[in-house]
Amino acid sequence: MTHSRLARRLGTAAAVLALTGSGLAAGPSAGATPNPITHPDQDHMGSGLAARVGSRPASSNVSAAVAGLPGLDVSSHQGNVNWTTVKNNGAKFAYVKATEGTSYTNPYFSQQYVGSYNVGLIRGAYHFATPNTSSGAAQADYFAAHGGGWSADHHTLPGALDIEYNPYGATCYGLSQASMRSWIHAFLNEYHAKTGRWAVIYSTLDWWTSCTGNSDATFANNDPFWIARYSSSAGTLPAGYGAYTIWQYADSGTFPGDQDTFNGSAARLLALADNTP
Repeated sequence: MTHSRLARRLGTAAAVLALTGSGLAAGPSAGATPNPITHPDQDHMGSGLAARVGSRPASSNVSAAVAGLPGLDVSSHQGNVNWTTVKNNGAKFAYVKATEGTSYTNPYFSQQYVGSYNVGLIRGAYHFATPNTSSGAAQADYFAAHGGGWSADHHTLPGALDIEYNPYGATCYGLSQASMRSWIHAFLNEYHAKTGRWAVIYSTLDWWTSCTGNSDATFANNDPFWIARYSSSAGTLPAGYGAYTIWQYADSGTFPGDQDTFNGSAARLLALADNTP
């Protein structure tokens, strides 16, 4: 190859690099957004599960057979919530969607999060994860800075990581099981560093098994599990967990949004809020 032809080829390669910014494809940790978040107001705890299940038992039939404390989770989909009515109907706790990815905040967050607090509910915030758009640490930082923080006020639960079916494409967001486990660990570790609390993990056994391999039982060392299963029982739990902390058993019922139960007494719920044994 002549010197002039080699120079032309090197020039072409340099031009390609200039257009792409790199010779390597940028992964989530580099801030790539292969699937932009286009409908965050439709994404909430269980939105993927609700789309996948067919007939299921009525929430009233399930709740009548479930021990524990009744609660709910809401997002912008519910809009302004009448928290006085929710409280009068027996709710003891609530979780409110705060963020998604690193760009979205729930426009109804203040009404829902502060409103539930004002009527005396113990409440917490949750983050809808999009592992293909940015790193776990980046999303934990965004969540903690936009409603997901924690305070020792006897009414604030640790933040929750909503990690579930991808509403924008491939179920596991294009990540391998090992990469997904690493992403989740990065989120949880960063959230703990920012708030001093370990986050609750929300998911289904099906998604957790498919997308993490259900092989890493170390999550159970620190992070309570919130199982989603629209059935008459919570069913099998992920590896390492002897019991669920919260069970989402229906997507409609007595309360606005999803219907949940806390697996314990009022004293245990307060202990979770206060980070005490």
